[in-house]
Amino acid sequence: MGVLVVTESGAIRSVLVVRLSAIGDIVLTTPVLAELHCALPAARIDFCTKAPFAPLVASNPAVSSVVTPESIAPGSSYDLVVDLQNNRRSRAVIRKLRADKVTRYHKRNWKKVLLVRFKINVSDGYQSVVERYGEALNGLATKVNAPCALYPSPEDHAFAAGALGSDGPVLALCFGANHFTKRYPLERFARIIELVASATPARVLLLGGKEDEPEAARLMAALPDATRSRVLSLAGTASLMQSAALLASVDAVLTNDTGLMHIASAFGKKLFVIFGSSVKEFGFMPWGVEYELFETPGLACRPCSHIGRATCPKGHFRCMTEIAPERIASRIIETLNQSSP
Repeated sequence: MGVLVVTESGAIRSVLVVRLSAIGDIVLTTPVLAELHCALPAARIDFCTKAPFAPLVASNPAVSSVVTPESIAPGSSYDLVVDLQNNRRSRAVIRKLRADKVTRYHKRNWKKVLLVRFKINVSDGYQSVVERYGEALNGLATKVNAPCALYPSPEDHAFAAGALGSDGPVLALCFGANHFTKRYPLERFARIIELVASATPARVLLLGGKEDEPEAARLMAALPDATRSRVLSLAGTASLMQSAALLASVDAVLTNDTGLMHIASAFGKKLFVIFGSSVKEFGFMPWGVEYELFETPGLACRPCSHIGRATCPKGHFRCMTEIAPERIASRIIETLNQSSP
């Protein structure tokens, strides 16, 4: 397997893009897929990912087919393989193939180590992971300008329309995250919902996966009865692409650092983003969409991890608890009232 040097893009007729997980990371590959398709309009572009994430790219017009590590035939031949995962699992998949050229996304983990362990930031300004994915094309696209893009089916949109109706503005709340230090406390989300409901005509939609259902129930239970009647929870009920269609239909999104944040960005929604242990230097800010970031700057312990932790290592969780719910609510209220007729 050689190093890709682009001379004649017409010589590339088959491409495999590999990104096995997870939701947000895969959504962030979609601008690169669009640029790749534009550069190689006649090429077949396959996408390899884990089965639960396949719906995110299955309807993408840039993608010819979606395969999984289990379904891709050993010995399958590609002119070019673009490894946007670049770990042991993706390399194992690629070793089973016949690829003329392989190019890879460079994670630059040493920069994350310096930032997490020693709080040394050696980044020269902000660079999105989308731009770093684009670098893995090695010249096929000079710059990534495309937005994130998802394509829910007509059935997904019909589900969203039936669930939401047309009764006034809707604020989507993506309250979950894989790791504790990325989750804003539920009681503070409840306070935000109460304030927004008292000052706007908006309804609130709770979204998340099956694993978020218990937390959704706790959040609903923490609300006053009058406020609870304005909240619809579809956490654990809506499928991945139904959730995408729902996010396409709302007016604004309040979210932790989670995959649903990136799904919402694919529909150009105004995002209110809460970062606890996350920091923008990791490169995972929403791509190509307006957002407001709420965080606690100046903490000597932040970031404590580049992926999140199960507990606050210092025990105080100041990165989240020092973000006042009233401050977040006031910005949401202002935005929703401006958009209401």
